[in-house]
Amino acid sequence: MSLELQNIVKRVGADTHIYETSLKLEPRSFNVLLGTTLAGKTTLMQLIAGIQKPTSGKIFFKGRDVTGAAVQKRNVSMVYQQFINYPNFNVYDNIASPLRVAGMEAVEIERRVGKAAELLRLGPMLKRKPSELSGGQQQRTAIARALVKDSDIILLDEPLANLDYKLREELRDELPKLFADRDAIVVYATTEPNEALLFGGNTATMHEGHITQFGPTSSTYRKPHDLLTAQVFSEPPMNTAKVEKRGNQLTIFGNQKWPIGQAGSKLPDGNYMIGVRPYNVSPNKDGKALGSFDAEVLVTEISGSESVIHTRIDNSTWISQSHGIHALPLGSQAKLYVDIDQAMFFDANNRLVS
Repeated sequence: MSLELQNIVKRVGADTHIYETSLKLEPRSFNVLLGTTLAGKTTLMQLIAGIQKPTSGKIFFKGRDVTGAAVQKRNVSMVYQQFINYPNFNVYDNIASPLRVAGMEAVEIERRVGKAAELLRLGPMLKRKPSELSGGQQQRTAIARALVKDSDIILLDEPLANLDYKLREELRDELPKLFADRDAIVVYATTEPNEALLFGGNTATMHEGHITQFGPTSSTYRKPHDLLTAQVFSEPPMNTAKVEKRGNQLTIFGNQKWPIGQAGSKLPDGNYMIGVRPYNVSPNKDGKALGSFDAEVLVTEISGSESVIHTRIDNSTWISQSHGIHALPLGSQAKLYVDIDQAMFFDANNRLVS
């Protein structure tokens, strides 16, 4: 029951929205499309659903060519960022609507709606109209409608983006569980790396219409093939700088010397780009192989027990993300420490070498 995209391209006029892409998704899999706005996530989902047709390439499902099949002929459900419900239907009728269109018997409809409502905690709201629901309840209704249809492919296009923080956290915990015992292929689009890490499964990182890497989420995060993938899969943004490696020493920011650390110890001498995730940069001297630098504080963001410090060093911005409250004054000089053991090194072609 796998879904396979073979050399898919999507152009609109002179613009290419999806460059040549091949991708295979297996049943019972949870797959994340991760990328910024305009990366091509929604277009790729619409190609899968049949809402758009590829300019070239083929789409196969269960071994059958469905490239030209209309969306009505594909057993697909889609949930959008903007929750879409029928305003004149109550919650029960909204959830039941695709089953009635399919001509399902009333007893089976009642069973499926009841099960979905229980899973999404909508039981007490089944007689309410969408206008009587909170945003989170409306989105739960849209997700329940996708669940009851028992689709082969379920597409979730940033479905939590417009919800408040608490509701997002609740649904993030629930979603993988809702699909865990289904044979469906689930595809979830997000701009948030932390969301991809939370869901696990597989992640495809996307940038300007390209899939830069696809594989198990933890592997894609820990071993990105290239710098672009590492940058897509980093929030706050990954810190980068040119370095020169000579023996057991790195030269960075012009003339500062850092130890090589474990990550770069086997690299041949030469020039590289170093990548360091913000949580490996801290005002606290608590790493193993430490580099340090003094930088001008641009912004300090404090959220709960965590501090994110934006600094300027050598005409570039480096970010620290660390536990604790570090209320550093704007414009002050701060010393930050880098755990070099956790650094990534990229060659002249921006491919990961260590």
